[in-house]
Amino acid sequence: MEKSLFIEFMGDSPTIRVMDYLFTMGELDFSITDMAENAGIGRATLYRIWGNLIKNAIIVHTRDIGKAKLFKLNTENPKIKKLIEIYDMLTIEELKKHTKQKIEVSM
Repeated sequence: MEKSLFIEFMGDSPTIRVMDYLFTMGELDFSITDMAENAGIGRATLYRIWGNLIKNAIIVHTRDIGKAKLFKLNTENPKIKKLIEIYDMLTIEELKKHTKQKIEVSM
């Protein structure tokens, strides 16, 4: 699995992997199972860091579908807003780098 720019910048940890996945998915909400699977971590690992994600208001509960509880990134949290800015900045810098390389190759 290739590491994202955000994971390379912030370090590879389960919390960063979950945040990276949620940053990528924007305002969508997910079950715990979906979050763990798509972030590339085990459910047991996600349950281990779950209290920290809730305590620091990184994620918020959005709704229940049957027995499944859905959660999403807490974009109202000022710290998360700043991390999203960093995520966006890293993405823009990488796009600029690729665009510049593509222009140089085509010359």
